Amino acid sequence: MTFSSARLELAVVGAGIAGLACAGALQQAGHRVQLFEKSRGPGGRMSTRRDEAAGWQCDHGAQYLTARDPDFRAELQRWLAADAAALWTPRLSVIGEADRHRREAGLERFVGLPRMTAPARLLAAELALSTGCTITALQREPGGWRLHSAEKGLLAPRFDAVLLALPAPQAGALLRTAAEEELAALAQLTDSVRMRGCWALMLRYPAALALPFDAAFVNSGPLRWVARDSSKPGRRIGSEGGSETWLLHAEAEWSEARLAWPADAVAAELLRAFAALGAPAPVTWTAHRWRYADTQAALSLGSVWRAETGLGLCGDWLNGGKVEGAWLSGRALARQLAG
Repeated sequence: MTFSSARLELAVVGAGIAGLACAGALQQAGHRVQLFEKSRGPGGRMSTRRDEAAGWQCDHGAQYLTARDPDFRAELQRWLAADAAALWTPRLSVIGEADRHRREAGLERFVGLPRMTAPARLLAAELALSTGCTITALQREPGGWRLHSAEKGLLAPRFDAVLLALPAPQAGALLRTAAEEELAALAQLTDSVRMRGCWALMLRYPAALALPFDAAFVNSGPLRWVARDSSKPGRRIGSEGGSETWLLHAEAEWSEARLAWPADAVAAELLRAFAALGAPAPVTWTAHRWRYADTQAALSLGSVWRAETGLGLCGDWLNGGKVEGAWLSGRALARQLAG
């Protein structure tokens, strides 16, 4: 099959920003695209935990995004025009090792509006998306690729190509289920990447904290980032009546060494470190463990496409990390497939 000229049936596994950008570009090119996502909604690490009944929400994954590439800046303008994103100008501090992150001090930072998931939902609005669908295996047949899901077993549709928009370890595990010799090199590529975990702690307070910053890079101890989530634009939940929420992200290697720890033990150490910055104990807290939060030395390949097998890879781990890298990677894969 000539991928550049045919109208294709395509499967994209993973509805984070990379998968959404890839699927959207391919659909605009005239292909039929089906997205599969194991979570309840799109966004990946652009994620928000919320409890409207209890009156709080908190972005607990990606905290903000930046835009340097002209194409991504144009996409960001579309998000801003749709009220799916807004500029965030926090009082920002760097605590410890002042030279670190100094270059980032003057960056424009943008967040989803009214929560970090909003840009992903905007991208997904016109796409065929199956949520709560965990793809566990790939199967190549004479008529194309078929997918197995944990929830429904072997899925009926056949696809001309499968595009994996997943963290490297998850993509590698799926590649190996296909038992295709041609995919061995792709599996080796995913094995070459080390993705690290991150513990996130969401804190709720009855009143605004008297801290001299809204966000801070912390360059010593277990913490690496703290943010007053309620200071982000459009955060109506969690900022009414003086109450507010904070997000703590732990340092990557510290998190890696404690991925198996119970949440109570992790929270105790992170709260102790936050107290050292002047914060009181929260009313309540919620912990979340991100198994694949960042990539140690992300690759600069952009994306990977193998026309001979109809298999492609995209994701921030292939393109320098971050939200911008993920979006650019997804678009790059779509261009490669189109020839």
